[in-house]
Amino acid sequence: MWFPLFIARRYLLARKSHNIINLVSGISMTGVAIGTMALIIVLSVFNGFESLVTRLFNSFNPDFVITANTGKGFSANTLFIDSIAAIPGVSSVSPVLEEKALIKYRTKQNIVTLKGVEANYGRVSGLDTMLVDGSFIVEKESVDFAVCGYGIAYLIDLAINDFSHPVEIYFPRRGNTASLDPSSAFNMKTVFSSGVFSVQQEFDSRYVFVSIELMRKLMDNNYDITSLEIRTNHGSNPELIQEKVTRIAGQHLEVKNRFQQEALLYKIMRTEKWAIFLILTFILIVATFNVIGSITMLILEKKKDIAILFSLGANEKEIRRIFLLEGWLISVIGSLAGLFLGFVICWLQKTYGIVSLGGDAGAFLVQSYPVKMKGLDFLYVFATVLFIGLIAAWVPVRRISQQYLEKRFLSN
Repeated sequence: MWFPLFIARRYLLARKSHNIINLVSGISMTGVAIGTMALIIVLSVFNGFESLVTRLFNSFNPDFVITANTGKGFSANTLFIDSIAAIPGVSSVSPVLEEKALIKYRTKQNIVTLKGVEANYGRVSGLDTMLVDGSFIVEKESVDFAVCGYGIAYLIDLAINDFSHPVEIYFPRRGNTASLDPSSAFNMKTVFSSGVFSVQQEFDSRYVFVSIELMRKLMDNNYDITSLEIRTNHGSNPELIQEKVTRIAGQHLEVKNRFQQEALLYKIMRTEKWAIFLILTFILIVATFNVIGSITMLILEKKKDIAILFSLGANEKEIRRIFLLEGWLISVIGSLAGLFLGFVICWLQKTYGIVSLGGDAGAFLVQSYPVKMKGLDFLYVFATVLFIGLIAAWVPVRRISQQYLEKRFLSN
């Protein structure tokens, strides 16, 4: 075994003459372990929430969406759509026409974002898996239907398959001139509610899905669409598909993947995660101050040993390495213990959901804090703790100089 490491290990495991040194060393290890454990738990919980939000958005947002760089809409002929659908890895393509409108059900009304889609849209977005009532049907046997968000259905007291009370949709008529009859300013169509979906509050209180043919009638629009949504096969190469779609779309259209569609949200989540990481790292730095005290007290206690080692031929660098490794071992043992405890707690939370979110049953999409452990987080935390521990050990060790060793040698 390497000589400095052998002596450092003996010093760490051996009982000191002053019990306070053992106590400070134990506190140092405990502080490092708790700080490491806290870092792992917090990062894993953030990963869990990020995974949950990503899964929710993925059930609503398509794999890719094509929109116009300028203006609200663009024209997409059959040849353009078929060329995108022919790309290997693309499973379905759906044109979308989206605009705000007023809906009225019985005596209640609300402003919503009306989204006109084709009948196969459920396969494009996966929204048909997020229905809480009814079915995803926007048109059946020449009868128009609507699929509403849970928040909208709650606001207007919407009943599913209420054929005696249709939902009325009002949209401003194009090129309308002043008239004494207010109803002439709007195009009005009636639909029946076929289903209610629930993704998350932002979507649930905003969107209503209808057929794209109905939207074109409301908007007096026969050709333009606001977006083209694409779904890909599982296991396909998203970067390659996006590159091919962008090449076909040209410069006037923008192609966004799932993360680019919600770029701000994902950026905020990652920023929050690493901001918390830095805050807990500063707390860990404070906890490692005990390492400085522990090594300083150990150097004072082992001054006779230092003089003996120096007389036996050990140089300044080797003696420094002994106490540097002593402090580093404290950090290593503490960090490994913290990583293990963090893993156990995260596993228990993920398996049994020990810590709940609180609130009424069913108030949240998940009943307990979501957890997702990542190997890179463990690696980053371990490297961070070891770096901090190395710096903390170096602070007292750097005072051991050649003059200090000679002085201790002569005094003994």
